[in-house]
Amino acid sequence: MIAVVEVRDRPLSIDEAYAAVAHPSCGAVAIFTGVVRDSSEGRPVTRLEYSAYDRMATDEMRRVAEEIAAENQHVRLYAVHRTGDLAVGDVAIVCAAASPHRREAFRAAQALIDRIKERVPVWKREHGPDGAVWVGWVDARCSPEDGHGHGHGH
Repeated sequence: MIAVVEVRDRPLSIDEAYAAVAHPSCGAVAIFTGVVRDSSEGRPVTRLEYSAYDRMATDEMRRVAEEIAAENQHVRLYAVHRTGDLAVGDVAIVCAAASPHRREAFRAAQALIDRIKERVPVWKREHGPDGAVWVGWVDARCSPEDGHGHGHGH
């Protein structure tokens, strides 16, 4: 069962995630939170900016959750990703999975965050003392052959 799958521009709630998946038939609830950290690849980070085409991102998150629900019959799932400007320490994503047993809850929660990170079109821009950098983005106008395939625009 998929309780909630959403992209939103307001703070996320771990309590909301728990309440959405908790059920008398479930003896285990696993919750993953992705939190903005103060560094990335050795560079200081002061804030993150997440953006998404909300409908497309939500649709893909729902497909991911449906796959995981089909693989784990008695699991209840929750996934919400935040967009907008986030400070260090802010929660960027909450994934929760509840099931009768812990192994299935852990497995489903991990699959949920891993597949969301792999497939959902949410873009992250890191801000720090040296400026802003889009994470995971490579300008299609640049190629490794011309010496400019270093992941930023011109």
